[in-house]
Amino acid sequence: MALRRVLVANRGEIAVRVVRACRSLGIETVVATSAIDRESLAAKLADRSVCIGPSPSNESYLRIGLLIEAALGTGCDAVHPGYGFLAENAAFSEACQEHGLVFVGPPPEAVRAVGDKRRARELARAAGVPVVPGLDDVRRTEDVLEFGRKNGYPILIKAAAGGGGRGMFVARSEADVRANIERASAEALAAFGDGSLYVERFIERARHVEVQVFGDGKGRVVHFGDRDCSVQRRHQKLVEEAPAPGIPDGVRADLHASAVRFAEHIGYVNAGTVELVYDADADRFYFIEMNARIQVEHPVSELVSGADLVQLQLAVAGGEGIERAAAHVGRSTGHAIEVRVNAESARDGFLPRPGRIKTWRVPAGDGVRVDTHCFAGYLVPPFYDSLLAKLIVHAPTRADAIARARTAVREFQVEGVPTTLDVHAAILESDAFARGEVTTQWLERELLPRHFQ
Repeated sequence: MALRRVLVANRGEIAVRVVRACRSLGIETVVATSAIDRESLAAKLADRSVCIGPSPSNESYLRIGLLIEAALGTGCDAVHPGYGFLAENAAFSEACQEHGLVFVGPPPEAVRAVGDKRRARELARAAGVPVVPGLDDVRRTEDVLEFGRKNGYPILIKAAAGGGGRGMFVARSEADVRANIERASAEALAAFGDGSLYVERFIERARHVEVQVFGDGKGRVVHFGDRDCSVQRRHQKLVEEAPAPGIPDGVRADLHASAVRFAEHIGYVNAGTVELVYDADADRFYFIEMNARIQVEHPVSELVSGADLVQLQLAVAGGEGIERAAAHVGRSTGHAIEVRVNAESARDGFLPRPGRIKTWRVPAGDGVRVDTHCFAGYLVPPFYDSLLAKLIVHAPTRADAIARARTAVREFQVEGVPTTLDVHAAILESDAFARGEVTTQWLERELLPRHFQ
């Protein structure tokens, strides 16, 4: 059944991205907006928009009932959740099914299977995918202390539900455990409604590597290569690139095979990302989690593979299978880098800074892409994520891509709100990034103290 009309249950640049993908396939769109987003770019581009509630997300974008009502009331036959908000909410996927709506994403059973990180670790073991040594069931602080005594420090305390760095703390001693474990649980409970925790051994020289997978709903899972997302602050990504630099060919092949094997094991459908940590010292990788949605950083995989992953999401959801992207499977041409331009100041602890954009000039040219919802005069609201745009470049080699990204960052002009463009300029100019030696601790330990403190 080809999709006819899709409710876009999101906002910002991903809503714009979905609207444009639908238009290219001849699918009508209805954008669900909060009160403050009624005049957004996505709302203007869509065939129709419908306001579902007040500006705070818990009164609009996080209200399953309102979104279902909006989809049914506007004659939609499908819902695209984007990323964030309800994209990985099994109850939302289930509600769509119950009301005869196609959910453009995995079925609820797949979302539940990977939504609890402890359960996902069990599934990875069953699929023969290595996991970081850890403690899956934390019931008492003493359990964590005992794990630390037996396995040594540092260790990583993590929320079992959710992601985005919330409910996650590195403990380097028993004192750190006692100081942070209740805080981690409380933060997880507030963010995800679940205060459950688990523990992993913390790998000091870790690189965050992930594999883009796709299940066609007919038992076939393919991959679109790997990405490196090691440039992070507070466990949140700032720069992503594809393919991951400096990974030996044999290890890279094992990464891809393990990701596909895991997705096959759980019967995964549609777009997903298997996230792994690569231990550069031991030349080994371990499963971390799976994100059951399209990722913010999916454009770098698109540029090196030539596939349009959002169009593919829609095609699979409409029952077409994965045939339209068959020519792109396993293909990797050149190198792509994405930088996230956020309304934040590094000198102020990366706190979000809403406000009105006075000047907005984006770079252009061969191999330069900007995914955004912003424009001159746009009011950056205080209610949501601070992402303004994703600047993505593609070039024949990694060195060429870095050079192209440097130029594009210099040409990107924003006035009215602070941005992370100065941080990206410093990252792209650094020798460590040029050598591909960046780990998940590098930005906060080395670059930021030298340039922004």
